[in-house]
Amino acid sequence: MEIQRTHPLARDAMAYVLAGGRGSRLKELTDSRAKPAVYFGGKTRIIDFALSNAINSGIRRIGVATQYKAHSLIRHMQRGWNFLRPERNESFDILPASQRVSETQWYQGTADAVYQNIDIIDAYGPEFMVILAGDHIYKMDYEMMLRQHVDTSADVTIGCLEVPRMEATGFGVMHVDKTDRIIDFVEKPSDPPGIPDNQDLALASMGIYVFRTAFLVDQLRRDAADAGSHRDFGHDIIPYIVKHGKAVAHRFNLSCVRSSSEREAYWRDVGTVDAYWEANIDLTDVLPKLDLYDRNWPIWTYAEIKPPAKFVHDEDGRRGMAVSSLVSGDCIISGASLQKSMIFTGVRVHSYSSLSEAVVLPDVHIGRGARLSKVVIDRRVNIPEYLVVGEDPVLDAKRFNRTKRGVCLITQRMIDAL
Repeated sequence: MEIQRTHPLARDAMAYVLAGGRGSRLKELTDSRAKPAVYFGGKTRIIDFALSNAINSGIRRIGVATQYKAHSLIRHMQRGWNFLRPERNESFDILPASQRVSETQWYQGTADAVYQNIDIIDAYGPEFMVILAGDHIYKMDYEMMLRQHVDTSADVTIGCLEVPRMEATGFGVMHVDKTDRIIDFVEKPSDPPGIPDNQDLALASMGIYVFRTAFLVDQLRRDAADAGSHRDFGHDIIPYIVKHGKAVAHRFNLSCVRSSSEREAYWRDVGTVDAYWEANIDLTDVLPKLDLYDRNWPIWTYAEIKPPAKFVHDEDGRRGMAVSSLVSGDCIISGASLQKSMIFTGVRVHSYSSLSEAVVLPDVHIGRGARLSKVVIDRRVNIPEYLVVGEDPVLDAKRFNRTKRGVCLITQRMIDAL
């Protein structure tokens, strides 16, 4: 029988963030950094959303498994997430793939990334494990999911999005009964099963799982002994539990955190250049679908000590100005105009330049007279004077990485080749 608790379940939980993904669909943005380390929203990195959700939910033990090109991600977490204190029964562990189980074996899959660190998890003794993907943009109270897990006596509870049924073909889809118990798990089905209460919708996995720790450890050890396993939650662990145990779907709508200005549950996989550009530009709307100004659910990050943004010159044709744009600290907009753009820290935009629907990562310098529209500019790129991007699709495609939607990704190597 479950003991009645007088404190939140999150206090007895550990959040374990899987942050080793390559993010190859982001093209050159992940040439030198893992997808969770990619900049987003002017000040933050993608991983900050999962970590902030954990902190805001009351979870004070966090582990982050890293693997692919992890240096910038590790540096970011060391700088911005070092406030958790052991003397308060808090912990923050960065867990790079370090061949701890075998001298020849890195993390073989998402499940293996947890299995190889069982001894570290055991040392903290959490009652629950919340397994998270580190590469999605959303706000969620994990306490609600933990409570459902306990109330339903589930072996695993899986976070799920309600999506139009035929848009779920690229996801792992949960086939559920009327109680949301999962009766089948289908990976990227051509004909996804609908939800009993709405056959036009399907439940797509968010890559968020809640387990009791003892049960999870048993499953990981069983899976590690299976020579044919992919060592993956989606391919191996979850289908096995669906078949042999009790798996329950948790609908994101039940725990999505929304401010008064947010009308719908917001979740984005910014895994392509188009999706990444769109999610950043969407934040420039008067009432964006994601509210970054919600003080009740702050997105924590590494806050650099920088001077304020500065706008200079006030002449016709040479006026420092920004409309419907987000401009971060240490930016100088010198006689240039910005329209519906996202400008990260330390950017310099020089006179007579104009930017429209531009996502400009930190420390970029944009020369005089440049005209740029629908661009993503990687960090530390120097844009030459009078460069025009976004007006000649054929020329753009020859010089830059141009997407099907017409967004141009620009790196310094591409500029050097001009």
